[in-house]
Amino acid sequence: MVSSSPGLSKSTKSIVRFAEEEDVPIILALIQELAAYEKASSSVVATVDSLRSTLSFGANPTPGYARTLLIFHPRSSHSSTSPAPPADSSSTPPVPVVSDECAGFALYFTNYSTWRGAPGIYLEDLFVRPQYRRLGYGKRLLREVAQETLKIGGKRLEWSVLKWNQPSIDFYEGIGAKKLDEWWGMRLDDDEQGDRLTKLAQAGVGVEGE
Repeated sequence: MVSSSPGLSKSTKSIVRFAEEEDVPIILALIQELAAYEKASSSVVATVDSLRSTLSFGANPTPGYARTLLIFHPRSSHSSTSPAPPADSSSTPPVPVVSDECAGFALYFTNYSTWRGAPGIYLEDLFVRPQYRRLGYGKRLLREVAQETLKIGGKRLEWSVLKWNQPSIDFYEGIGAKKLDEWWGMRLDDDEQGDRLTKLAQAGVGVEGE
């Protein structure tokens, strides 16, 4: 998917598209920047190889477990490699070369609601680099993911937000999202504190009746 919307001025347009395999280093950098913002850099163990082997790519997704939308902020620069102007046209300004800077991303995957009897989307990561905030890029990414939710017949779009991140909470509530105060998130994983996921998976293995 490729689409554009007005940016800072009539001559500036943001571009949103699905990530391709060659974008994996950018995705990893964004993940690391998000983790730093959330004061959790040490928790990131993802690598270029692990992302490449587990994400889906392109508008017609390749096999994988999650999809990524990237948003780009166009910028104009003057290329030093552009051909020199003719000698009789020294007053002609250099031709601007557009170089799109990745401003942020949204990474998501599908889930399912038994009560609704319908699929939905879980937004794992939403991040806009600090220098590109307050330009509408976060809302633009959310709108694109909402559209993807409707495309699959989904009934809800869900995500998590840290309790201390009041600016994000205010932003989400401003677009109509509601907090699920009656629910607690639960997690079982393997980390430096123990292999809890593996232990549960292997509990009773080989024991008759389990």
